[in-house]
Amino acid sequence: MGNTTSHHCQRTNEARTIFLSKVNEVYRIPSLFYYRDGKLLLAFAEQRKSQDDASSLMLVMKTGTVNMDNSTGVRTVEWSALRLVQEAYLDGHRPMNPCPLYEVSSKTLFLFFICVRGVVSECWQRFWGHNKARLYYITTRDNWATFAVGPGHGVQTKTGRLIVPLYAYMPSNPLYLSNGYAPTLYSDDQGKKWQFDLRFIYCNARNEGGYRVEAINDEKGAGFVTHPSAQKLVETGNGCMGSVVSFPAQSEKGQSDPSPNPHRWLLYTHPTDKSKRIHLGVYLNKSPRDPNAWSDPWIVKSGPSGYSDLVYIDDGWFACLMDCGVQHKTEQIACVVFHYNENKKRHRKVKNLK
Repeated sequence: MGNTTSHHCQRTNEARTIFLSKVNEVYRIPSLFYYRDGKLLLAFAEQRKSQDDASSLMLVMKTGTVNMDNSTGVRTVEWSALRLVQEAYLDGHRPMNPCPLYEVSSKTLFLFFICVRGVVSECWQRFWGHNKARLYYITTRDNWATFAVGPGHGVQTKTGRLIVPLYAYMPSNPLYLSNGYAPTLYSDDQGKKWQFDLRFIYCNARNEGGYRVEAINDEKGAGFVTHPSAQKLVETGNGCMGSVVSFPAQSEKGQSDPSPNPHRWLLYTHPTDKSKRIHLGVYLNKSPRDPNAWSDPWIVKSGPSGYSDLVYIDDGWFACLMDCGVQHKTEQIACVVFHYNENKKRHRKVKNLK
């Protein structure tokens, strides 16, 4: 158990350090969950010896209480001290990729994660087709070359289905490495039994082709269809984790649609440079089925940035947990709280930051 000073997000669009890296103690893989009933943010990350993925030691967490200024409507967050998630541990393995998920009916919070044997790398597993990762949650193996949850958080649909995002590689000819897939883990009985599935409601995935891949599931249950790229969402180098959430369509006054089945918009965060993980951008899509409907990005955090996880709070307000720094993206994991309408006031063209 470690102790740190609590932080406050005093105003929107100002990033605050949640996990600060130092010598022999690096924090990576941000994962964020919002507990709506308690107005509480739960931030998770890996604590590592170094930047190397194979050096992960423990999972850590902080909680953040979301407050609202009644006169301005601005949301701020007060963060707790750091805590080690000591339950997320398997002897001889390293815990990685925290992925929280909440089941509303039973009021159960699941924390999914993987445990990888020793210091075996993902590249080694993909090359040789030998899975050294195990899937766990706190309160299996399949014939994958390797797999992992998230990073990010899971969701629960209106029907009660729990969905955990995964990525996996099937064994193939070592000369060509492994074939990548984006399955889901789901449960229809409040988390008592879990099954694998390859269908999505909406999928936004990293890619090596210069732009993100978007797919949406067929409502008839025939699987999901990949959108032709509109070249709106830039991919960085060989790929980087991004985060996307849906939220109720907002009125001109910034209020949520009060109808029982409101139209949904999408918000997405990702580094905006094609070659480097820098300048974390926020994109808005008011027509989720149209890949051409994405807005230009506005920069929520300039400079080095990497993975991010985005959650919707309420009334157009969001919190984003992200890798970032001044010289390097692994200097810290920070949180920024903002309203989606900030892009109208603070929109800065990416080209001006290069």
